[in-house]
Amino acid sequence: MLGAIIGDIVGSVYEWNNIKTKEFPLFSDKNFITDDTVMTIAVADALMNGGSEDDFIDSMKRFGRMYPDADYGARFGRWLFSADRKPYNSWGNGSAMRVSPCGWMMDCGFYARTGCWPTKEWKIVKISAAVTHNHVEGIKGAEATAAAIFLSRFYSEGHAFDYSKPWSLEELKEEMKKLIESNYGYDLSFTLDEIRPVYQFNESCQKTVPEAIIAFLESTDFEDAIRNAISLGGDSDTLAAITGSIAEAAYGIPEGIVNKALSYLTPPLREVYERWCKMMGKHPYP
Repeated sequence: MLGAIIGDIVGSVYEWNNIKTKEFPLFSDKNFITDDTVMTIAVADALMNGGSEDDFIDSMKRFGRMYPDADYGARFGRWLFSADRKPYNSWGNGSAMRVSPCGWMMDCGFYARTGCWPTKEWKIVKISAAVTHNHVEGIKGAEATAAAIFLSRFYSEGHAFDYSKPWSLEELKEEMKKLIESNYGYDLSFTLDEIRPVYQFNESCQKTVPEAIIAFLESTDFEDAIRNAISLGGDSDTLAAITGSIAEAAYGIPEGIVNKALSYLTPPLREVYERWCKMMGKHPYP
């Protein structure tokens, strides 16, 4: 989930001041965490508490109220600070920007041999979205992002299966494009150069998730993926959070970027991150 957090922090200063270039400083004293980081942490916390619908609602409301100025969307903010626990049929990109911890829970030892997707783990992806974003597009955006993370993990971990030859990076991207387009109907045929001149701020899954995935598909490493996403303009922090969550799984994250990003996390957020790493059975970053 750290890739999503890094994308959020780097993109935070460009959400309302869009840029259309890849040449910019990754970090400065003006960067900050937004709702993308807070809700990603909340999803991780909910999964560690059991992953039920109530767990997601409780964690989102608890962490959201802990950080009331994290720039939540209007409808989500009203839900967050109310006693209401019902979803409100959103198709916004919030379901995709916060889903990355679910993508790390997914596993399927038969994928290389059969092409079968994980089954049980899809339930937690849907729940994480549907507690607020229960519109079909809100759920689809979360599922497509989680699927991209799963495929990237499958590639970067060398499949870990004797009966499967590991993909090259190019093969991963071909597989991802094919499966995301066929399973979710997103058009990933556009290039960043085609998208960038006309792309504008958009908070929907429909106009954020495909662009974020394309930013990964055209990337060469983790940092390049983040720069690709932000260079599109639009909802910069969320675009970069989604792209970063996929890029982390495929490339890993350079230590210098990790250390700098973690310095932006407050103690309560850092505590969840540390607990998450422990639960996953490894501490991949310093």
